[in-house]
Amino acid sequence: MTTVFDVLEKNIVEQISAAEEHLGGGACDDHAQYREVVGLIRGLKVSLSYVNDLSQNFMEQDDD
Repeated sequence: MTTVFDVLEKNIVEQISAAEEHLGGGACDDHAQYREVVGLIRGLKVSLSYVNDLSQNFMEQDDD
């Protein structure tokens, strides 16, 4: 069964991959764009961590 957490995780991981490909492909024209993409990746990874924590807490509550 696919949960909302699974969908969120998949979408965030796809966005991280796209940003990393953009960064790795040398698409940033200057340091400011580089910093923006790195910040985006960092924010997405924090969001992914929150989603995973929330999912785990939800599943633990469901077991009780």
